[in-house]
Amino acid sequence: MSRVLGVDLGEKTIGLAVSDELGLTAQGLPTITRGEPEEDLAALGELIRQFQVQEVVVGLPRHLDGRWGEEAEAASTFARMLETRFHTKTVLWDERWTTKAAERFLIEAGVRRKKRRQVVDRVAAVLILQGYLDSRPPQEEGHVG
Repeated sequence: MSRVLGVDLGEKTIGLAVSDELGLTAQGLPTITRGEPEEDLAALGELIRQFQVQEVVVGLPRHLDGRWGEEAEAASTFARMLETRFHTKTVLWDERWTTKAAERFLIEAGVRRKKRRQVVDRVAAVLILQGYLDSRPPQEEGHVG
């Protein structure tokens, strides 16, 4: 099975997570500081090659009522650019509440405010990716009918 990359597009950073080889668990990766779109794509391309990613899950920041705003349109556009450039399957995943959940998790873990700001996008990417992985039907390995 191939790995899946989770992406949380923040204003200043891109939070990242990658699945294990079985596609069961998400592990956080260091964030990328946002630059020009071409720089962001190049950095993600390196990760896609390094981890042999076949699928990318991009967080879709919707309004609470489900509507798409500017940020959702930007995430959708970015996902299409990834898919076109790297020939990977790209999935948009509803990320409502992930940043809040990440912040709550870090607060409960006793992480100081300054450190929380540095890792919240990474934790959000882990939550996005893990939610997606958990939603997939279980793989039946070695199953004989």
